[in-house]
Amino acid sequence: IKFSSILRAALKDVSQRTAAQGGSTITQQFVKNSILTREKTFNRKIKEVILAIEIELKFSKDEILMMYLNEIPYGSNAYGIEAAAQTFFGKPARELGLDEAALIASLPKAPTYYSPYGSHIEELKARQEAVLKRMAELGYISPEQAEEAKESDVFGKLQPYRERISAPHFVMYVKEQLEARYGREVMEQEGFKVYTTLDWDKQQIAEKAVREGVESNSKSWNAANAALVAIDPKTGQILSMVGSKDYFGKSFPEGCVPGKNCKFDGNVNVAIRDRQPGSSFKPYVYAAAFSKGYTPETYLFDVKTNFGGGTDKDYEPNNYDGNFRGPVKMKEALAQSLNIPAVQTLYLAGVKESINTAKRFGITTLNQPERYGLSLVLGGGEVKLVDHTSAFGTFATGGIRHSKTAILKIENSRGEILEEFIPDEGERVMEEKYVAIIDYILSTNDLRAPVFGSNSPLRFDNRPVAAKTGTTNEFRDGWIIGYTPSLVVGVWAGNNDNSPMRAGADGVNVSAPIWRAFLDQVLGNYAIEQFPKYEEEKTGKAILDGKLNIEKDVKVCEIPGKDDEYCLANKYCKDVKKRDFAGIHTVLYYADKDDPRGDYPKNPQKDPQFSEWEKAVKKWFEKNEDKYIWGDPPDKECKEEDFKKYLPQVKLSVPASVKTPSLKIKAGANAPYGVDSFAFFINGDKIYSGSSSGTEYLIPDEKNNSTIKVKVELKDKNGNIAEDSQDVSVEIPAAP
Repeated sequence: IKFSSILRAALKDVSQRTAAQGGSTITQQFVKNSILTREKTFNRKIKEVILAIEIELKFSKDEILMMYLNEIPYGSNAYGIEAAAQTFFGKPARELGLDEAALIASLPKAPTYYSPYGSHIEELKARQEAVLKRMAELGYISPEQAEEAKESDVFGKLQPYRERISAPHFVMYVKEQLEARYGREVMEQEGFKVYTTLDWDKQQIAEKAVREGVESNSKSWNAANAALVAIDPKTGQILSMVGSKDYFGKSFPEGCVPGKNCKFDGNVNVAIRDRQPGSSFKPYVYAAAFSKGYTPETYLFDVKTNFGGGTDKDYEPNNYDGNFRGPVKMKEALAQSLNIPAVQTLYLAGVKESINTAKRFGITTLNQPERYGLSLVLGGGEVKLVDHTSAFGTFATGGIRHSKTAILKIENSRGEILEEFIPDEGERVMEEKYVAIIDYILSTNDLRAPVFGSNSPLRFDNRPVAAKTGTTNEFRDGWIIGYTPSLVVGVWAGNNDNSPMRAGADGVNVSAPIWRAFLDQVLGNYAIEQFPKYEEEKTGKAILDGKLNIEKDVKVCEIPGKDDEYCLANKYCKDVKKRDFAGIHTVLYYADKDDPRGDYPKNPQKDPQFSEWEKAVKKWFEKNEDKYIWGDPPDKECKEEDFKKYLPQVKLSVPASVKTPSLKIKAGANAPYGVDSFAFFINGDKIYSGSSSGTEYLIPDEKNNSTIKVKVELKDKNGNIAEDSQDVSVEIPAAP
């Protein structure tokens, strides 16, 4: 008798005003299990103590332990070691191998949770290995025996699960919840009657969709398993849960050690397993950004960007197709599942804020925010399908959270109601106008069509249905979560051991067909409902309102010798072009990321991401200079000195003196823009204008014995003028 434990339990019971805690030794537990009733009263506790003392006086510790181990539950309706040996391995306990005995010894702590037919096989294997390690440490077996038993294919020795039950993954899910709430002893002996939320018709449709989908995926995509969860978002009630293609199938191929060298499905409930969600996580991040003040019209840049800030841990994500699309709006980026804008959005929204949004919506994982960086938006964290589906239900209800539930009512053997589901109004976790944006984006086929095509499984013509797919690195997971206002359905496809599927096995190929097959059969029973209407909102900031500073068809010339410097075209430049100027910066130039609708940042360069984002945008425009010139258009006209080498030059060719009345005038010209005309002057009077580069001048008598000034002017085709002049002495002899 451990009186300190009894006292501790009694104090706990008094403080909580209920029989909340036990305080039993092995002997007391044996008495409680085999002799007394299950009621929790102080009178029964006194009887338990007296009987425990009596048994201690009559039997040795080994005998009491033997009786205890032959009495306690091991799960699967097996009470005692002998029954457990027969149930799990089909042999008497005395014939159990070391690996088998250690496995059975691992069960009593939580028979349902650690059941070898349940969803926590890796944990059971780890517990078995811990038992073997401890036995070796205590000298019961050698280290070599322990290692040999650890390496044994113990799961391959299991008897097939005999109990045929409907919706087995769901049943085990409920059973685990009951055991967690009431304890395994109460669960095994109280005779609960449990009413669940399962919709049997939908469950059968879901099982068929998963089974047939996996059969197709196995052939086409090397994807051996799938899971589906359907939830009523208005109540949180789980309507369908399929944790794998076949609960009763052989889960462990020959030679398989769970978590080490095998694919296994069967009784493993992938719906409650942690898996990376890929891009299906993005809506939480965008919702956080919208609630912060950004808009679906906000321009981001789908350009190759280093988000590492120049550190050794550079982070340069790519899009699934390796292409970059330049400026895109947030609504386009989310609908088309573009990765670089998503990472930008996560930075703008904030990692912690995005995680908090996801958790408010219903995600129960991601409990160490400091572990995650900007890759979170691409599925860098892990979520459970049942949580992910439930959280998307918050989008379906306009931002009202209803916690998921699988249980409607629990009665004990005396007909007393222990629990009963009572519908409530739920908890508003986000304003409806921000959720309406997500509904609009995820249900608008035209927005996603540039990537998914216009006729993907996500398209519905007769009712609004929102959906988001996701794919993880190396095609290890394919996801889709989609919803109407009254139904949310999530599907995962892949391999339980996390091995890659075939290239191209993204969510729209491996998960969406299963999802669509389910919805096509069940949506007919639902009324057509509309999502809250998205109302476009103007902020007064061009970048947030979907306006880019682009001036088209500006007539410019590139300044010679200066890369990418332009001036407004005039007569001094030759190669006049019409160009589009993009006086564009990233959103960080125009908005404080934490207050996007506030004042313009005074020093945007202080933001640690600013320089890399700007550099990336500039580089993209340089690569696409045939479309745009990055920067504002020039505000000054071209200067003569910048184009000197392109200006016309002319050289007059006349003699220094002349003794005849006829003067031949010639000019040599260099005109890069082409000659428009020549003009010749004598003492300022024009004597010729035309295309000829020479002329003849008849000197009148009055100009004899004088000096005349000859000048030429060259005009090029840009209107530039060059000139040259020379004095000519006229000395014509008198006639004899």
